[in-house]
Amino acid sequence: MEYTRRIRELREDHDYTQRQIAEILNVGQRTYADYEYGKIRIPLDSMIKLAEFYNVDMNYICGLSNYKSSFPK
Repeated sequence: MEYTRRIRELREDHDYTQRQIAEILNVGQRTYADYEYGKIRIPLDSMIKLAEFYNVDMNYICGLSNYKSSFPK
């Protein structure tokens, strides 16, 4: 699953902790860690929140594109 690698890279590139991103998504840190490790699938609404938060296109997060286009306004 490409998105697991992408959400981890985005978080690390912006110097956020898993706990900080978990708070943004209103989930526990362990749940967010499970998203990154691919143990559980991230809900679509959370994926959209992350795309908007990082200002990247959903296609980038999902691995359909290698370009970090801006989140559509």
